[in-house]
Amino acid sequence: MSNKDISCFDSVTPQGNRHLKLEEGARLIMSMALGHLPSCDCPLSEALGRVLSKDITAPFNVPQNVNAAMDGFALKGDELGAQSEWDVQGQSLAGRAFDGLLQPGCAVKITTGAPMPLGADTVVMQEMCELRGTRVVIADSVAVRPGSNVRQAGEDIAVDSLVLQRGQRLGPIEIGMLASLGLHQASVYKPLKVAVFSTGDEVCAPGEELHPSGIYDTNRYTLFSVLKGLECEVEDLGILPDDKASIEQALQQAAQRNRLVLTSGGVSVGEADFVKQALSSLGNTSFWQLAIRPGRPIAFGDLGLNQDGELCLFAGLPGNPVAVMVTFCLLLQPLIRKLQGETEWVGLTWQARATEPMKSRTGRSDFHRGIFTITEGGELEVRTTGHQGSGILTSMHEANCLIRIEEDRDRIEAGDRVRIYPFSRWLPGYPLV
Repeated sequence: MSNKDISCFDSVTPQGNRHLKLEEGARLIMSMALGHLPSCDCPLSEALGRVLSKDITAPFNVPQNVNAAMDGFALKGDELGAQSEWDVQGQSLAGRAFDGLLQPGCAVKITTGAPMPLGADTVVMQEMCELRGTRVVIADSVAVRPGSNVRQAGEDIAVDSLVLQRGQRLGPIEIGMLASLGLHQASVYKPLKVAVFSTGDEVCAPGEELHPSGIYDTNRYTLFSVLKGLECEVEDLGILPDDKASIEQALQQAAQRNRLVLTSGGVSVGEADFVKQALSSLGNTSFWQLAIRPGRPIAFGDLGLNQDGELCLFAGLPGNPVAVMVTFCLLLQPLIRKLQGETEWVGLTWQARATEPMKSRTGRSDFHRGIFTITEGGELEVRTTGHQGSGILTSMHEANCLIRIEEDRDRIEAGDRVRIYPFSRWLPGYPLV
């Protein structure tokens, strides 16, 4: 590697020999998430999962009028206790308000959400009222507190208040809030462009005949799914053979069109692992061994500027399916969220009690696939899914979390406390059941 190819990682990991701890690798990767994506206006019907690029302030009060919190009769609160019958002066509906001033000794029939008549400050719920012709009788008016069952203007959202902040990812609730403000579109960051390809002569595309020494391409489809779960724009580059020139050309071309390029396989120390070899001649790249299991071999760096003048980042993930998912969740997901402009995401972890022994080795973080449950007493418990090989994809399918055994521990005993990473927070697209 020439001097111009030395990256920011070389001072920390000379020749890529030292095994970085998980947090070290994460910090280095996050330090490369510079700049932000351009923004665009997006219709609310297409905004789910997108990230706001501008603050949203309320253009008016929500609700905009003082209104009834339930069906009943609106009247003057100071008349309660002094009388038990009121003349019904009219009605106020949610879509058609009462027009006029409420007269003394009178009430207006009102529905939930309807504007309060001028002069009224209390709503007596319908169940406490008896309508007799043109009069309403409230047998126990003393039990009604003046001001009851009324929602004030701006009680939900006050005019000019900050409703949603730039950097917030839009979910169904946030989109509903935008609609309640009369907004039909939102300013969001454009999707992150990510290219994905797999490597290896042994890798076959699903639908093709599997040759005797082949395996089907799991990783590319897994990466498509998690990237789509993060609302990325994904370019499928297919499967590349174990050929340095082909891989180098594919990386160069992909770097021009994308902000991030992901590969799986070809980054360990085997003679046919050509991704690492191709990287040595492209851009500012570095390679390190990460002190985690699964996921030790991983490459990260950049491939120079793309056609938009942005730095194209590169990550070479391991070849084993479980290792791909673990390294994506722990390292690349935070990077992608930051590149997308998201500021509120937190990688939530919990403490749980292990119900069985677990083995590891000091000096690395071991991530077992686990199943957590909640006891009747409200305590979190966790157990493994069984065999923990990095190629055992069923270990992820059966799990709902990752169990971390820290670097300074070689064993977990039943009853010990461990840290777990719930898939509902860490695995994009994971179904909430």
